Amino acid sequence: MEKQKKKQNKKQQKKHLKVYKAKVNAKKELGIKKKKEKKYTIPIFIPHRGCNNNCVFCNQRRISGETKNVSIEDVKKKIDEYLSYYDLGAKPLVEVAFFGGSFTGLDIKEQQAYLEVVKPYIINKVISHIRISTRPDYIDDEILKLLKIYNVKVIELGVQSMDNTVLERSKRGHTKEDVVNSSILIKKHSFKLGHQIMVGLPGSSIETERESIRESIFLKPDYMRIYPVYVLKNSELWSMHEKGEYKELSLDEAVIRTKRIYQECIKNKVEVIRVGLQTTEEISENNKEIKGPVSDNYKERVLSSIMLDNIIKKLSKKKNIEKFNQIQILVPKQQMNYAVGNNRENINKLKEKYKEKISIKVIP
Repeated sequence: MEKQKKKQNKKQQKKHLKVYKAKVNAKKELGIKKKKEKKYTIPIFIPHRGCNNNCVFCNQRRISGETKNVSIEDVKKKIDEYLSYYDLGAKPLVEVAFFGGSFTGLDIKEQQAYLEVVKPYIINKVISHIRISTRPDYIDDEILKLLKIYNVKVIELGVQSMDNTVLERSKRGHTKEDVVNSSILIKKHSFKLGHQIMVGLPGSSIETERESIRESIFLKPDYMRIYPVYVLKNSELWSMHEKGEYKELSLDEAVIRTKRIYQECIKNKVEVIRVGLQTTEEISENNKEIKGPVSDNYKERVLSSIMLDNIIKKLSKKKNIEKFNQIQILVPKQQMNYAVGNNRENINKLKEKYKEKISIKVIP
């Protein structure tokens, strides 16, 4: 009898359940692209090499997870090691990327030595090209001519901000004019251009960051990296924080500010190739010697926030939505995580919005 009553109750509940089904596909807003040919990157970290500047936020060895200088032999070993992992196929698209330092700030002979290691792999068509990162004030015609000889195809600039006051307070050692001049020169020599932008720098605000991304995009970068500022121990910013001269962003603030930059990039068809610093043993939520918006899944939080905006926008178009008992949000399978949010954050925010009167379900 009890079982029959339960079945009847369930049937009655279903009968009176008014369900609104909302289809949400934020593929465009999230910047999700169709699967392309597989690309491989062999990262060579040369922490702080070639850079004669000390930015207030910098502790490059901790950011990259590298603690020693990289020899020419190290580069060759690293390339061979990574190539052994890859299923290269007939037409491999493999790049060697020199990250961490300012490559073009190295002595010319040292630049050539690193590039010479990669050269035989390019000649043998095992590696397609080289990517480097550097400072905006370390670019000129002669350097670009040298890089062109060695099949460097992508040059990323540590722009960080397009506001001279922010750059000065961060002790970047360059101006936005340097960014403009070097970006124009890089494009003129037919390289792919990358920009790196930071949120939460000393003296920065939502307004300065919005203006920075607009000015950056005007220079037509092909790629963008967006990083929040972390306060690392043994950096000048750590001392500033201890003295009360700098206040770090909360995780929510950083996500919102990063989201605005990300959306501007997607709108202008600039490919965002990284959001947030790569999680390492040092750069993680578990390390209490780092302050700021540290998150091991920073990018997912940013994309989840964009997804939530799209869901709310969709639901706001439905009149008398409060008359429904349940909202079913139908999303493509690959967008499920973003729709639900970190620790069901989006679901909880939607429940809060509708005062928990309506049950929320996300369905693939």
